Amino acid sequence: MVNSRIMPHNVDAEKSVLGAIFLSPGVLASVADKLSVDDFFELKNKRVYFALLRLLEKAEKIDFTTISAELASLKSMDQVGVDYLSELVDFTPTLANLESYIEIVKDYSLKRAMISVSGEIYAEGFNPAIDATDYVDQAEEKIFQLIRRRRAGEFLTIDEILREVRKKAEIKRSEGDVTGLNTGFGRLNYLTSGFQNEELIILAARPSVGKSALAMNLAIQAAKNNSDGHAGVAFFSLEMSNEQLVSRMLSYESLVDNRLIRNGTLTPNDWQDINAATQVLNSLNLYFDDTATVQVKDIRAKCRKLKQNGRLDFVVVDYLQLIQEAQARGTRQENVAEISRGLKLMARELQIPVLALSQLSRSVDREKRTPVLADLRESGSIEQDADIVMFMYEPEDETGQSTDNIEILLAKNRQGATGRFMLRFQKNFSRFYPLVEREDE
Repeated sequence: MVNSRIMPHNVDAEKSVLGAIFLSPGVLASVADKLSVDDFFELKNKRVYFALLRLLEKAEKIDFTTISAELASLKSMDQVGVDYLSELVDFTPTLANLESYIEIVKDYSLKRAMISVSGEIYAEGFNPAIDATDYVDQAEEKIFQLIRRRRAGEFLTIDEILREVRKKAEIKRSEGDVTGLNTGFGRLNYLTSGFQNEELIILAARPSVGKSALAMNLAIQAAKNNSDGHAGVAFFSLEMSNEQLVSRMLSYESLVDNRLIRNGTLTPNDWQDINAATQVLNSLNLYFDDTATVQVKDIRAKCRKLKQNGRLDFVVVDYLQLIQEAQARGTRQENVAEISRGLKLMARELQIPVLALSQLSRSVDREKRTPVLADLRESGSIEQDADIVMFMYEPEDETGQSTDNIEILLAKNRQGATGRFMLRFQKNFSRFYPLVEREDE
């Protein structure tokens, strides 16, 4: 049976918007910021609005005569008709309700878009060439774009933006005050003002320095110190299993040696500490995924679902070079470029900070020197996409021996200061503590 239902629309609201423009042509520029030609359903209204936008672009006067001439030049006058155009000119007696008319037109346009997208999703489901994962990811992306379109705000004036900038600038730059995500580390908060939404943060180190442990520390601190302890943190562990990661978290929170937890050689006091730590960790909104063959699109799809449910404030990916390419294309550098760009776009789409771990080149070990941006593996694309690049390395003491101290170097900070500070790494608890910190470079 053929579906004869007509798409949702409100012709009177469309005519009221066009009538308001004829009543006061000066409002057209404002209307043009809020409505596109496709937001109109009635074909005659589409043609009239398109002609009006053409006149606006050419900075010509708007009245019955000029719009008639423009419609004629577009070969649309016969379809619109003189009588209909005359009706529009006299349709709206006042501008008082123009914003309401615009909202009605936008709402019906969004309904039609949702119906169209649903139809596309339905039809694509019968395509044998697409697998289920790609199908669901594409469907979620289309719907999420519509959600963002509905929530999109109007243009902001510089006065409104300046108020927000001044409000943040007035916050005392101490180590307890942040404008972004509280990292739990005072010096890091000071240098970055907290991890900001839409930022891609790269944490890079050589193997066995402790970058996975530091990422775990940041994840726990972010969950504890933001949104009154209800911040949502997604942790993608491509190198360790979920059980290994949570075992380290339990050691971190309970201060019970991780080796004892793994071996099960625990005293009654240890169990008391572990039970208390379990309660704390259970209260946090931490989400884990240890899929070894994950792709950026998989990460984005899972994070998008959490974001839509209001349960995502921070994402950690351990680590970038282990993410699978969607399609192997050319060199490894090109593939990593696609991955880092995908993570940056995810941070912008979901409006959250994303922390991705990365490897450093072997030359840092061979030459025993402080890392630089060029030491990032496949460095060009990662350095370009990242808003913040942090290095961690083990400085040697006077005798040339390694210590438990780890130096953190902010080598790039697009919106803040660079600098360095020291942390003490207690490996048996996978826990980092601040030390007396050095001045900014």
